[in-house]
Amino acid sequence: MPSTLRTLEQERAKHAWSCVQEVKDKPFAGDYRAIAVKVPSLIVTNGLGQTLAFLKAKGKGEPGNEHEILYRHLADWVGSKVHADGDLLEWLVNDATSQQYRLATTEALALLQWLKRFAEAELPKGSEE
Repeated sequence: MPSTLRTLEQERAKHAWSCVQEVKDKPFAGDYRAIAVKVPSLIVTNGLGQTLAFLKAKGKGEPGNEHEILYRHLADWVGSKVHADGDLLEWLVNDATSQQYRLATTEALALLQWLKRFAEAELPKGSEE
């Protein structure tokens, strides 16, 4: 009898797959791929908070663009895993302890491993690649 329990890694993969499928037929699918490939190194270099602020700033004024959607994909997943109330960036800046911030960063990077691979497999190359 197959188990209905899934590992956290399977749940990450499932979420990442649905994120990529959501943008697959959008005109900016290639640009989403390009930014999804770059975001992990941005997090390692600049930190999760600054990277989320970058995505939010680039998405502002153009709702539904690749930056805004990637921000939402990360915020939905990471926020649910660290039990953030409201907007993830606001929570990180105002309420998160250093331990929660590290956990959020680890979870974001773990999700992005899947998101990056699925984007590379399913989406066309973007103008930034």
